Amino acid sequence: MAPAPAARYIKPMLDYDIAVIGAGPVGLAFAQALRGSGLSVGLFERAPETAIAQPAFDGREIALTHHSQKLMTAFGAGAALDHGSPLREAQVLNGGSPFALEFTADGPKAGPLGLLVPNHEIRRALHDAVRADASAEIHAGTEVTDVSTDPREGRLTLADGRMVRARLIVAADTRFSASRGRMGIRDSRLDFGSTMLVARVAHEKPHHGIATEWFGHGQTVAMLPLAGDVSSFVLTLKTPQMARLMEATPEEFAAEATRRTQGRWGRMELVATRHAYPLVAVYARRFVGRRFALLGDAAVGMHPVTAHGFNFGLAGAERLAQEIGGDPGDTAALLRFESRHRRGTFPLFTATNAIAKLYTDDRAPARLLRGAVMRAGALLAPVRKAVAAQLMDAR
Repeated sequence: MAPAPAARYIKPMLDYDIAVIGAGPVGLAFAQALRGSGLSVGLFERAPETAIAQPAFDGREIALTHHSQKLMTAFGAGAALDHGSPLREAQVLNGGSPFALEFTADGPKAGPLGLLVPNHEIRRALHDAVRADASAEIHAGTEVTDVSTDPREGRLTLADGRMVRARLIVAADTRFSASRGRMGIRDSRLDFGSTMLVARVAHEKPHHGIATEWFGHGQTVAMLPLAGDVSSFVLTLKTPQMARLMEATPEEFAAEATRRTQGRWGRMELVATRHAYPLVAVYARRFVGRRFALLGDAAVGMHPVTAHGFNFGLAGAERLAQEIGGDPGDTAALLRFESRHRRGTFPLFTATNAIAKLYTDDRAPARLLRGAVMRAGALLAPVRKAVAAQLMDAR
């Protein structure tokens, strides 16, 4: 008698109401926004657990608006705000022009424009909040290899062979989202051909809580004020030029930073690690599909000139959570989210890219135009107030 065939082991199907691809800060924030909804949430992140629970310093300082600060507190992640530095004023400089655009918070309740918070502290606080509230199950070290949906449900295929079933799939997996592409959603992409370097520097002269964006010939420099006489030095150069600065000794780098800022902040000293990021802006042509939605940079990947990207991520998490009802993948609810999020992001996304293109173009016509813009803006108080209100996003 022939032996019976060996039983084949079938890996279990994971079931959730909502499956989120990406346990970065926006994916974690979305899970917290759903607290108390009664919906089961699974977060799937390719990075290991240690990278999520104890994120390393990555150089980035996030300018949280007033509303974003309220959301961080509401999501149980207010501890991150304790590491913040107030942004009292912002100014924009153009080469050697004597004109400067200055933005302050006006009015009887005037305060800081925002709060600069280290990105890794935001990620740590949101992870801790999700763990404390058990708002989602985190599957770290888990890569998603395929995404599909039908009218009833969505499915994920994991690299280890397991399957995930959910009534709604949400992708929050970076501006280069593979999930977005797998769902057939195209994006509008603008590659600036530049690299942004970020590094903390100590300097001799005080910053007075003023953030400075300085558009020079062939470079853009931002100085973001941190605690004490320390700033986040943000330098944008064409990509081929950046390698030398990344490889320079700390002393050589400090001297170069001092030279590139023309000594405005005095002699500088490198006090932390350097990090480089390519500058690519992305805007998804659709934010939703059948039982599918995009959040964070997967929906809107901003140029960092306004430091506004994560604020859009938090706003998107809030908006999607507000629209979700008994059926998380309801088409009408997803379309309402898309409409709201597009209205809330497209104007600033478009304006930011226009500003970045204008102020990084060193041709004579562009230099003349931005000089005229600076002169007009320096005189038009209503325009400056409107921009400051947008930056503060106070509600």
